[in-house]
Amino acid sequence: TEPMTEAAAWRYADELRERVRPPEFPDRWFDVTEYGGGDGLWTEAFRAAIAACHKAGGGHVRVPPGTYDTGAIHLLSNVDLHVEEGAVIRFSTDPADYLPAVYTRFSAIECYNYSPFIYAYEQENIAITGGGTLDGSAGPEHWWPWVGTPEFGWRPGTPHEAADWEALQRMAANGVPVAERVFGAGHYLRPNMIQPYLCRNVLVEGVRIVRSPMWEIHPVRCENVLVRNVSIYSRGPNNDGCDPESCRDVVISGCVFDVGDDCIAIKAGRGPDGRRVGVPCENVLIEDCDMRYRYGSVAIGTDTTGGIRNVFVRRCRWGGPGLYFGLYVKTNSVRGGFVENVFVKDVTISELTKEAVSIDLYHGDGHNGDDPPPIRNVHVSGLRSDRTRSAYLLRGYPEQPLRDIAIRDSTFAHVLRSDVVSDVEGLSVTGVRIGGG
Repeated sequence: TEPMTEAAAWRYADELRERVRPPEFPDRWFDVTEYGGGDGLWTEAFRAAIAACHKAGGGHVRVPPGTYDTGAIHLLSNVDLHVEEGAVIRFSTDPADYLPAVYTRFSAIECYNYSPFIYAYEQENIAITGGGTLDGSAGPEHWWPWVGTPEFGWRPGTPHEAADWEALQRMAANGVPVAERVFGAGHYLRPNMIQPYLCRNVLVEGVRIVRSPMWEIHPVRCENVLVRNVSIYSRGPNNDGCDPESCRDVVISGCVFDVGDDCIAIKAGRGPDGRRVGVPCENVLIEDCDMRYRYGSVAIGTDTTGGIRNVFVRRCRWGGPGLYFGLYVKTNSVRGGFVENVFVKDVTISELTKEAVSIDLYHGDGHNGDDPPPIRNVHVSGLRSDRTRSAYLLRGYPEQPLRDIAIRDSTFAHVLRSDVVSDVEGLSVTGVRIGGG
C-alpha cells in the first residue's frame, strides 16, 4: 500500500472511529439466576441463559450483583453478557472446567487448547458489558506457576509449559495440521481471558478484569471490534491487556491497563504458522487510554508475521515506575512480516524505564532469520515526556533499514542517555527538545 501522509492518516482514524460501531441488541433480558446455579458452579446456568437468549433472537444475559463461580462461558451471536455493577464472575481454578479443548491460539500459534474463559467462535454481534468484574482467579497458586518461574509461584518438580510450548512450535514448523495440535488436558498452556475468534461486531465495555492466567482481551481474526472504558489490573506473566491479532477495524478507547506485560500488543501470527494463515492486523485506533504498568505501552509485535498496518494512537497517558516502553515496535528476521503506517500524537508520558519510541529489529531472536521485516512510515508528534532512559531507539538492518521515521514537535525532559539510531533511511527529527539527567 502507499504510505499515508499525516493528514490523511488522522482523517482515516476519524473515519475508523465512526465506522466501528457497537452491536445493538433487542430489549430482551435473560437473568442468569433463573437458569440454575447457586449451589456450586454456574457454568450450566450461563450456558442455558446464553442459549435461550440466542434462540429468542438475541438480547442481554443479565448477571445481577453477587459472585458467580463458573467454568468457560461461550458466547453466541446476538448475545450481550451484561455484568452489572456489584457482580463478580469468578472463574474456576480447575483446568477441567475449560474442556473440551477449543480452536484457539497460544502465543500467536493455532492449536486446540483449554477454552479461553469467555470464548466465541464464528459468532457475530456479541458483547461483554456492565460495571461488574471478571475475576480469573489466577495467581501464584493457580495458572501462573505454569510459566515456570519462581516469581510466579513455580517450584522445582511442579509442571510448567516449556515442553508443550516447544512441541507446539515444532508442530507449526513441521506443518502438522491444526486439528492434530491438541493440548488441554494433561498439558500446561495457559488459556486467555476473553477471546472472540473469527467473529464480527464485538464489544467489550465497562467491565473490570483482574487476575487473568495470560492475555486478557484477545480478538483473533475478528472484524469491527470495540473495546472501551475497560480497566484491567493483572500483573501476572504474559498478562497483556488487549491484543488484537490478525483483526480488521479495531477501536480501543478510554481503557486503563495495569498489567504484567504489554498494555496493548498488536499481533498477526508467528513464524511458519503466521505465514501459513497470512492474515494481517490492520486499522487499529487507540485513544484516551491510560497505560500504567509493565512492558510496552503500545507494542507492535513481536508476532508480526502476517503484517501490521494502519495503527493510530492519540491522547493517551503512558508511564509509571514499572512501565518500560512507549511505542514499542519489536520484531526480527525470524518473525518477518511488515509494519507500515503507524501514527502517534498527543501523548503525555510521566515516566518510562526505557524509550518513548523504540523500533528494534534485533528484539528476541535478533537477525538470525531470512525474512527481514520492512518497517516504514512511522510518525510520532506531540509527545510530552517527564522522564525516559532516552527519547528513541531505532535499529534496522543494513540490508533492510527502517524507512521514513518522523519524530516532531515533542519534548523529552530528564533523559538519561543519548538516543540510538542505526540503519534508518529517511529519519526526520524536527521541533524536538531533549533535556539531560
